[in-house]
Amino acid sequence: MDHRIAMHGAELLRKVVVDDAGGIRDAWLAILAAGMTAHGGRAREGELRTQAGIVVSQLGEGLAAGDLDADGSGFAPLRETLADISRSRALQGFTPTDTANFVFSLKEPVFEALGRACGSGSPDLATGVVSAGKLLDRLALHTMETFLASREEVIGRQGQEIAELSTPVVRLWDGILALPLIGTLDSARTGVVMETLLQAIVDEEAEIAIIDITGVPTVDTLVAQHLLKTVAAARLMGADCIVSGIRPQIAQTMVHLGVELNVVSKATLADAFAVALRRTGRKVVRQQAPTEERR
Repeated sequence: MDHRIAMHGAELLRKVVVDDAGGIRDAWLAILAAGMTAHGGRAREGELRTQAGIVVSQLGEGLAAGDLDADGSGFAPLRETLADISRSRALQGFTPTDTANFVFSLKEPVFEALGRACGSGSPDLATGVVSAGKLLDRLALHTMETFLASREEVIGRQGQEIAELSTPVVRLWDGILALPLIGTLDSARTGVVMETLLQAIVDEEAEIAIIDITGVPTVDTLVAQHLLKTVAAARLMGADCIVSGIRPQIAQTMVHLGVELNVVSKATLADAFAVALRRTGRKVVRQQAPTEERR
């Protein structure tokens, strides 16, 4: 398409979009309403109408510059609006199909408006349709790029939050901490575990940290290395470590693999806690309740 045809297509589109903005918007809303999923019920009709009105208006403003470059400065406000809509939909859990169709479904109303303005069989109609198609395709691509980037940010943030929630440090006694681990340990999560534990050791002035792996499904050479790194870091902070929760199956696997933790280990968290109490010069004594309380 040469510059003359491109300018002609832009002028035609601008005239149609500006003159028939209301009709395009209403037809577009009807298509969106018909294809709405569970994320787009009646409660969202007002927001959807507002978004459609802004997009159609900014589309006309961008075309007023006489250019069809969706990445040009004339369409900057529209790109920002579509980016905001995409980010909002990513946070609300919309599907990629829902988001893509938001822009793609605008094609049909624009094509119909071009047909009404030019009449069927007009050479101008073909030029306008091609110009509109390329422009809206590029805007839809921009919308999807923003949506996917936002989804990745949401997934990454959720993964980090889950990792932090799955590595709580519990204060069992003065100077004694417990770190119950659940799930598989990998390099990224080991960093979170280590940072959380070291900070807790500083905050609580802990002497002993119990790392409980009852909730870790398997322990292989890599997981053992991660545990050893955590133990070594804790020792550098002045705290001894005890590993608890090594089940018979895990013990057999570790022996078979030749894995050595080189750290005190106990079968249960209760056993590890008893060791920690003895190391800190404490013991738990069971006292018989007074007769009045037993009654």
